[in-house]
Amino acid sequence: MNLIQRVQDILLKPKATWPVIDGEVETTASLYQRYVMILAAIPAVASFIGLSVVGFGGYGMALRVPILSGLAHMVVGYVLGLVMVFVLALVVDALAPTFGGRKDPISALKVVAYSMTAAWVGGIFALLPSIGVLGLLASLYSIYLLFTGLPVLMKAPEAKAAAYTAVVILCAVVLMLVLAALSGLALPTRSMFGTTTAGGPAVTIKTPDGEVKIDTAKMDALAKKMEEAGKRMEEAQKSGDAAATGKAMGALTGGNGQPIAPADLKAALPEALGDLKRESIESQGGQAIGIASSMAKASYAAADKRVQLSITDLGGTAGLAALAGWANMTMDKETAEQVEKVYKQGERTVREEYRKDGSHGEVTVLLTNGVIVEAKGQQVDLAALKKALDAVGLDKLEAIKRPAKA
Repeated sequence: MNLIQRVQDILLKPKATWPVIDGEVETTASLYQRYVMILAAIPAVASFIGLSVVGFGGYGMALRVPILSGLAHMVVGYVLGLVMVFVLALVVDALAPTFGGRKDPISALKVVAYSMTAAWVGGIFALLPSIGVLGLLASLYSIYLLFTGLPVLMKAPEAKAAAYTAVVILCAVVLMLVLAALSGLALPTRSMFGTTTAGGPAVTIKTPDGEVKIDTAKMDALAKKMEEAGKRMEEAQKSGDAAATGKAMGALTGGNGQPIAPADLKAALPEALGDLKRESIESQGGQAIGIASSMAKASYAAADKRVQLSITDLGGTAGLAALAGWANMTMDKETAEQVEKVYKQGERTVREEYRKDGSHGEVTVLLTNGVIVEAKGQQVDLAALKKALDAVGLDKLEAIKRPAKA
């Protein structure tokens, strides 16, 4: 399959292209490797560049999402987008008999994957946030593609195609809301990603502030995991076992390991930071469709000085950690008022951002096991924030082994 030609055909002549797609022999892995994982990267990378490099705003001002914060959201959004395609395909397959169609998991994945083409290609408009609305308009064409594809691939009567499409779109909206909430759980703070350089063939995206490297070998590995998860999901669907479905989705995102217990993260937060006393402390953990995370945070104060420490574990979702492993960057940026740096400290990635007047500062460390530790402060200097991180015990956190699911 020629990727560019297929994109052109499905966009310009969908009615003639769907029968061709229906006759092709595919697997979950081949669809993801040759099509989904490539096109789904377009809106993710374009949004990252548009928001973190180009910036948005008006009247002579440009606001930018911090580079590593934008990178974190790009990675998590990309993975959840891949998950959405898979889950929506399950919905399409499950609904087929209701609208007079046939159940066929691969055909359902085909119709979802190729219908999303318009939305993915339209994602290129995110490079310029000011015209990002054009991407939304392009996404509407994906509804038409779905409408024309369901009768061909799922063998649903054309008379029921409109109703079938409407129900699938409704389910997609609900799924998007669920994944948006899950993304908020995965990134409860302005998390900052960056890891060691990945080996093997890589695609490098260059920005004014650094480089982002995508390891294609890890993409292949993730595709294999998706194929395994697809088999598990089919078995779970046949048995009606909700727990098995959750485990299969966990496998889709990279494994069934648990994040570090919230109580253990909470225990790492000290009672005081020098003369700053702890005012509050909390921890939480959550899981949805097999994806789990945990976090703990505490606030400290003395007079006008304030520090907040937070620890977030996304590493229980090994697929996310693997995707983060594609990225590696450094940065050194300074203005008259502010300094921002990203650098390697051994195998760890560190981000510093602070105002020169000492009014605000942040230091974030990504540990080698995927745990993110962040210190934010007001009216405290950078050295004090680094001491706060030392008080957490980074080596000890890095050494904690995650429990496996039962």
